[in-house]
Amino acid sequence: MKTRIVLLGIFLLVAAFAADIEFTVDAAEPGFTMPSALSADDIPGDILEQSLARLPQVQRRELDATGRDAFDTYVSPGTGYETGLRGPIGMWMHSPELAKAMFDVRQRVRYGSGKDQRLTELTIISTAREINNQYEYSAHEPLARVAGLEQEIIDVVRFRRSLDDSLNIEGFGEIEKVIVQFTRELISEEKVSSATFARAIAELGNEGVMDLTGLIGYYSFVAMTLKAFDVQRPVGSELLLPLRVD
Repeated sequence: MKTRIVLLGIFLLVAAFAADIEFTVDAAEPGFTMPSALSADDIPGDILEQSLARLPQVQRRELDATGRDAFDTYVSPGTGYETGLRGPIGMWMHSPELAKAMFDVRQRVRYGSGKDQRLTELTIISTAREINNQYEYSAHEPLARVAGLEQEIIDVVRFRRSLDDSLNIEGFGEIEKVIVQFTRELISEEKVSSATFARAIAELGNEGVMDLTGLIGYYSFVAMTLKAFDVQRPVGSELLLPLRVD
């Protein structure tokens, strides 16, 4: 299992890099506008240059044995952090035991459940869209495309279209619709409706629904970290989450 996760991580990193090179931002739909690429003027004054966040990047030499163990857990082949910690996990390392505890959760919900990466990335971009987190969404839309998620389905999520208007999209079957609807209700409604929950159980089973909830919860925590520490994407990054103008 660990070997499969490492190989999958390497593949996604390489493929995502290629996707970023070729990617161009589509025009927004009526009622939305696409933000421009991130410029130096967009970076707030309290953001540190090295970490692109409000706290400095943690250096391994500064940590005690517990901290170094947590650091090394992430900075290993296939995790995406071989060259050092950055982004939300870079902020977690200010609490090394928390960072270490989250590693197994990350590996389980992102790579170790029964869902393939196409459905996993659909869940992640649906979570980022519903929370309205630009960093998280912009990081994962290219990964969703690499994982095989169809552009029309991505647009359903990106522009938060009604699922009733999306019935004839190729590849957008019951399980895809349930994932999007479940995510929307879990984040934005008082509770997941009985009807949506029953559909999710029918498609994913008890364990699958728990793993789906865990994946949404994990990326909600990632988004809260990004907000609290105002973590920035690098200058020049394309911002892919459209903004409402109505």
